[in-house]
Amino acid sequence: MVSLIVGAKGKGKTKHLLNKATELQKDLKGSMVYIDKNNKHMYDLDSKVRLIDMSEFSMQSTDEFLGFICGVISQNSDIEEILLDSFLDNALIDDDEEIATSIDKIEKYSDKYDVNFVISISRNKDELPRKLADKVIVAL
Repeated sequence: MVSLIVGAKGKGKTKHLLNKATELQKDLKGSMVYIDKNNKHMYDLDSKVRLIDMSEFSMQSTDEFLGFICGVISQNSDIEEILLDSFLDNALIDDDEEIATSIDKIEKYSDKYDVNFVISISRNKDELPRKLADKVIVAL
């Protein structure tokens, strides 16, 4: 399953994503990965959550980022949840078509590997492609 937290930059998406991480951690049997553009929120996460700081990796394209996600999944078959903060920046996405295409690919990863994704996107709900509207769990 893919869930989206959406809203303009600075509206509090990261706070909602961190709260979601805390909420999910309570009932988690496997592991959780939180992917962010830096390690600023390291101390806001439970120590059991693996934080991946994307500033340590040099991504050149959206496809590279999606391949990176597959690599993360392949390294640990126990992952139940992956939370992606600053998705558009980390995935190097700059247009609506790329958003929809990337979310479709992530949905396939979710189904195939039984991993849930919660993704923050710096766009208002009405700016997203229509087909993503049913995935929005928080709109700020």
